[in-house]
Amino acid sequence: MPSISPFAGKPVDPDRLVNIDALLDAYYARKPDPAVATQRVAFGTSGHRGSSLTTSFNENHILSISQAIADYRKGAGITGPLFIGIDTHALSRPALKSALEVFAANGVEVRIDAQDGYTPTPVISHAILTYNRDRSTDLADGVVITPSHNPPEDGGYKYNPPHGGPADTDITKVVEGAANDYMAKKMEGVKRVSLDDALKAPTTKRHDYITPYVDDLAAVVDMDAIRESGVSIGIDPLGGAAVDYWQPIIDKYGINATIVSKEVDPTFRFMTADWDGQIRMDCSSPYAMARLVGMKDRFDIAFANDTDADRHGIVSGRYGLMNPNHYLAVAIEYLFNNRENWNASAGVGKTVVSSSMIDRVAKEIGRKLVEVPVGFKWFVDGLYHGTLGFGGEESAGASFLRRAGTVWSTDKDGIILGLLAAEITARTKRSPGAAYEDMTRRLGTPYYARIDAPADPEQKAILKNLSPEQIGMTELAGEPIVTTLTNAPGNGAAIGGLKVSAKDGWFAARPSGTENVYKIYAESFKSEAHLKAIQTEAQDAISALFAKAAKKAG
Repeated sequence: MPSISPFAGKPVDPDRLVNIDALLDAYYARKPDPAVATQRVAFGTSGHRGSSLTTSFNENHILSISQAIADYRKGAGITGPLFIGIDTHALSRPALKSALEVFAANGVEVRIDAQDGYTPTPVISHAILTYNRDRSTDLADGVVITPSHNPPEDGGYKYNPPHGGPADTDITKVVEGAANDYMAKKMEGVKRVSLDDALKAPTTKRHDYITPYVDDLAAVVDMDAIRESGVSIGIDPLGGAAVDYWQPIIDKYGINATIVSKEVDPTFRFMTADWDGQIRMDCSSPYAMARLVGMKDRFDIAFANDTDADRHGIVSGRYGLMNPNHYLAVAIEYLFNNRENWNASAGVGKTVVSSSMIDRVAKEIGRKLVEVPVGFKWFVDGLYHGTLGFGGEESAGASFLRRAGTVWSTDKDGIILGLLAAEITARTKRSPGAAYEDMTRRLGTPYYARIDAPADPEQKAILKNLSPEQIGMTELAGEPIVTTLTNAPGNGAAIGGLKVSAKDGWFAARPSGTENVYKIYAESFKSEAHLKAIQTEAQDAISALFAKAAKKAG
């Protein structure tokens, strides 16, 4: 297990804050070399991420990605507006300016925030879907400039096509390849106008993002129940993009809520350090959430969002910060029992590394379980068509259908997951923490953990391309193995690793996309000791696989 920093959960030393001027200077001054792997555009489902200080998120990256997206739109016949939003990271605004210069030069109709404010990821998804409803031509798409909960020195840029959710690899590979080609050709072919001209262009239009999203919230959450109950709510935007959304929500619906801080500062100096001493706006981390957790007794329910508000962190009174898996299980149980207009066949979406408590809940409520690989993109189709009522990841990202049973967002929405916690508290007269405690009495208590273990690039490739036959395990911590999977049962897509399950426990292993480690997720419904045994056997089995491969290669 990684060691916890002595700075974890404490205010950050001002001397350790990022130098914003140096960060912004580097954005323009440093020119990435696509021949260097770490300086290339790497466009995953969470988009391209990096820092100007490491020449991995700089002006040329954004210019080339924006041109690649303009090219993709043209080729795909996407002619509607492109909704674009930014979060509160320091690099987000300069990246927006770069993107606007390219989009204007390409004649792309862009919608920017009317007040030059910040726009959460779910709001962009909602805007795309709202615009495209009942349309089959001139469809809209969107861009969100955010590295999510990453440290203050990071930047990010992601693309959401007309279905409103994260772009799949068939799109991201095209965008990534074209962007790197532009950089390799010294930006030849990248169209660009001045920022002044971009802002004056007839294709660059101001858009009120706040009002349509806020006004529509009652269609997805029972805002009347929250108001009428008087349940007291604490909200911490963690200095992120949701900061300008909560007051309009409070004002419109008359809910008894307090925004504990409206401070926005690109150094995020108000945060407490995460487990390793770094600043991360990770609303699922007890260290990063120390401020709101410290206020747990002031409110009936409290919640926070990360910087682009696609994730949620729920503080449930005396239960403190809820483990994301626990809250997902409670949310699923509540929603499927209280949304009478949802299709009776709508399923429960979870990832292969999420808690099996969700499996037990799905069985108890008589709903189909749809288990997919890691990545919210796998829920897009189900949410869009209403065949999934809920889709959630163990990293505290989820979304669910409108009360009428139609799509709300096809990207994660931390705002509605927070408000749902208030609805649950209002309508059931108990907190989500108490609901989970009751659930464990009926369905058992899971012990869940994730650990990292070292793996070089060759070993990571072995893990990513396994077949079930290669595992060679028949027992897991004293129980016969029931399934060994390298493809997700819900959609047949490759896990990019493996999952081994027995009756009362399982583990999944998959390589990290960014570090020389692999992640082991494990869970036991017996005990902490049983969990440790599962983790040990998992590491031993994978080490044996690596040794066998090395021997074969040697």
